[in-house]
Amino acid sequence: MTRAKTVIHAEYEILKLVTECIELAALRDRMVPEGDDVAAKRFDTGATNVANLVNNLAVRRQHRLPTAHRDFKEKGD
Repeated sequence: MTRAKTVIHAEYEILKLVTECIELAALRDRMVPEGDDVAAKRFDTGATNVANLVNNLAVRRQHRLPTAHRDFKEKGD
């Protein structure tokens, strides 16, 4: 990985790391009692929603990454 070239570049890499490295299993175990399908559905839906939010934040930064970055995308692609 290269050095942070801009604040946006740093934000993007942080967001990608968050989505790739945070394990929610321990939190799910604490929040969803055994056999509670309603709590399981709520947790899974919440986790999906948060993952989508974080991913959208990352995608919105791709056009501002350094052009040599592997994830750089032209605006409008």
